[in-house]
Amino acid sequence: MIIRKRLAAVVCGALLVTVTGGLLPSAAFADSGGAAGRPAAKEPPKVELVLDVSGSMRARDIDGQSRMSAAKQAFNEVLDAVPEDVRLGIRTLGADYPGKDRKEGCKDTKQLYPVGELDRTEAKTAVATLAPTGWTPIGPALLGAADDLEGGNATRRIVLITDGEDTCAPLDPCEVAREIAAKGVDITIDTLGLVPNAKMRAQLMCIAEATGGTYTSVQHKEELSDRVSQLVDRAAEPVVTPVATQGGERCDDAPRLKAGLYADRETFGQHRWYRVDLLPGQELRASVSIAADRPVNRDHGVLLRASTLAGREIVRGESAGDGRTDVVSTGLRYPKSETDGTDADDDGADDAAGAGDTDVTGAETVCLRVSNSFSAPADVKTAPGLPLELTIDITGGPRDAGDAAFLGLGHGWWLLGLLTLAGFAAGVLWGWISRWRIAVWRTN
Repeated sequence: MIIRKRLAAVVCGALLVTVTGGLLPSAAFADSGGAAGRPAAKEPPKVELVLDVSGSMRARDIDGQSRMSAAKQAFNEVLDAVPEDVRLGIRTLGADYPGKDRKEGCKDTKQLYPVGELDRTEAKTAVATLAPTGWTPIGPALLGAADDLEGGNATRRIVLITDGEDTCAPLDPCEVAREIAAKGVDITIDTLGLVPNAKMRAQLMCIAEATGGTYTSVQHKEELSDRVSQLVDRAAEPVVTPVATQGGERCDDAPRLKAGLYADRETFGQHRWYRVDLLPGQELRASVSIAADRPVNRDHGVLLRASTLAGREIVRGESAGDGRTDVVSTGLRYPKSETDGTDADDDGADDAAGAGDTDVTGAETVCLRVSNSFSAPADVKTAPGLPLELTIDITGGPRDAGDAAFLGLGHGWWLLGLLTLAGFAAGVLWGWISRWRIAVWRTN
């Protein structure tokens, strides 16, 4: 019985080594084509906490305390837990001007603690001096916070804590957030609403969605401290920062992209062009996401199309939405075999037109066109355009046109055969073990 158990263990171990050994070379080869998705070394992340100190923060509806007291206690807990590698600052809004002059009240925002290495005692002392005072200039506060975080290539995050909607229209804070995102400065705005109403919730959600941030409704002090701590910790996590780019009006003047993550803006119904060079033996994998950061009409879609310089379509990916999601995404794959030549079924005109798609190194220029069919109500601003993220990945491709990699099965038919053999062997082994266990059970 012991000999049979050892034999089963040996067979299982051999099978595992066989399958693993067969998979690793293909995975390693596929990964060697590019470094897309790998975070690069960057400066320490920057975070600015923007705190509402307007008169409404006197309300006592958070665990029997005033909103201001709950915010101060939460700040103390957050400041104690800030990671060492995070550069943190604090900005206030509505903290100084108690009067009724709206023009003056809408200027009432200042940096309470500069963004930099944190002195916890000094920061806590600054927060302790705050008292609910004036207006709620959220838009000006966001602009000020964006200026506070300028410079360098660090990841930047604004965390807005407020108990009411902006009181300084027509400077719409949602439009301000879109303008900040349109600058391509990689600032994420997260919003937290203290005891929110429907109007405030809608405004804070709009601000967060415009920059890829999050919105959280807060009813208790523990929720506030936990959520702010989570957001500060998230800023310290390594992330891939999209590279700002601007697509062309046609392929000839489109930017030439390498493997990586790119950010752009596309207006309603616009086409954007990008170019990618693909060598024989490589595979292009591209995906695009367009976010509806403002109210849009139902029934919209996104198209990602790959073509030659002559305009012949190679492959496309498309997706549609009906208003129930804020992001529409699609993607495509185009493998170029090592022995890839002119398609046999192309006519002479296509052959001549396609001759200019490759250079002396054999690299083929692939034109990527991103199109959308979004539309919006007449009262919705169309500028800046909708945020767009484009991912380009270049991996190891097939050796020839008949390679199974065209079907996503790996580098050659041998992998498919190996997987089939492994599955058959595993089934036989499992059946043998089951029969052996039943026989032992009957004997005993």
